[in-house]
Amino acid sequence: MRRKIPLPLIVIIVLALVAVALKKCNTWKTNAKVSTQQKNTTSPPANTRGLNRTPSNINYSKHALCRMDCRHVSQAEVKSVLQEGMVNYTKSDLQHPDCDKKYAVEGNTKDGQHLRIIFAPCASEVTVVTCIDLDKEWECPDCK
Repeated sequence: MRRKIPLPLIVIIVLALVAVALKKCNTWKTNAKVSTQQKNTTSPPANTRGLNRTPSNINYSKHALCRMDCRHVSQAEVKSVLQEGMVNYTKSDLQHPDCDKKYAVEGNTKDGQHLRIIFAPCASEVTVVTCIDLDKEWECPDCK
């Protein structure tokens, strides 16, 4: 004679299996989110997603020149940050077509300024959009 398994026990076993499956699925999604966040905040890939570190020409917006003058930042320092700085992807705007992307590159000058410079690459050139001193608040009333 076969022994029958009570229906409530079967329901409990099925619910337990579903709970375990859902927990594993949730853990997988959480780990995937953490991995994506870590990817976006760690060192940039070698190609820095399209930022040309050695452009044939560096252009400066009127605003950038004004900010650089006010904050005592030279063109040589801007070039140094472009070549050696780290891209801050959380402050960059990369959701646009190629010539509308903006890269926020952070680095230190030889005299100790901690800068964030916004670069807009297009083809073989890069335009400096603005220059920000991350450690000191400068009064630059004429820069618009």
